[in-house]
Amino acid sequence: MPAPDDADARRAIRPVICYPNDTLPPAPMAIYSAARATLRPVDEVIAPPRDACCFRVPAGHFFRIHSVDGPQVGDLNLWNANDLSEKFYSGKTRALHGTHVTTGERLWSAFPHLRPMATITHDTLDWYGIDAFGGSVHDVIGTRCDPYTHALLSHGGQYHHCCHSNLTRALATETGLPLPEAEGYVHDVLNVFMCTGFTRDTGQYFMKASPVRPGDYLEFFAEIDLLGALSACPGGDCSAEHSSDTAACYPLKVEILAPDPAALTGREPPERNVYNRSHGAV
Repeated sequence: MPAPDDADARRAIRPVICYPNDTLPPAPMAIYSAARATLRPVDEVIAPPRDACCFRVPAGHFFRIHSVDGPQVGDLNLWNANDLSEKFYSGKTRALHGTHVTTGERLWSAFPHLRPMATITHDTLDWYGIDAFGGSVHDVIGTRCDPYTHALLSHGGQYHHCCHSNLTRALATETGLPLPEAEGYVHDVLNVFMCTGFTRDTGQYFMKASPVRPGDYLEFFAEIDLLGALSACPGGDCSAEHSSDTAACYPLKVEILAPDPAALTGREPPERNVYNRSHGAV
């Protein structure tokens, strides 16, 4: 269609932030910082290359996702360990914090709970910022690689080590749920270490080689009892292909750490959302 006479004026209208977040309940970062000085490791789990693991983190503990042998991205799911219907809500996390998350930002749970599940307390890649392509790390925009999209784009190809399938198998193994039931709980992810953005000309989701290196980690504080699942993506560092048997892939380590309980004095557990759920019905 031809552009209207006032096209430039329409494009020049300044944007408005949808969810100003200055009234969000602040994370008590001073308390978490003090607690970090008292941490001791209590458990660790390995997500093998092109596969996933589950792990559990009690409320009040910390967990770290480590790059150990080479550049590798991971897809993270989180659930309330006592109620799988309360799961990580990447879309609302994106709306509240932005397309990528880092220290001081939180992972929020799905409706009707909408409360912080975990708070990011340390990020060794926070130096990366936003690059010249608009890329950054730890995104909440990608959905997870999956066998359905693979079959669609490859005209029927069957690939079973996409992150969606990895997470499904891991959750089924951990909980004893049948695979179809476990699959229903798998959800959009935090793409840990993945470097992504949107192209300026076509608006397409892109990925590029992750800046992660062995020794890097992303650290969280568990606000509630958590069950997590982490897939070591078959794309490796995602420099070339999203799902592949040829990309160089490496394990990821999840480390669970306990603080001195006294260091958390003053911290209040997050309450479920206070909306009354009447939805305007008489």
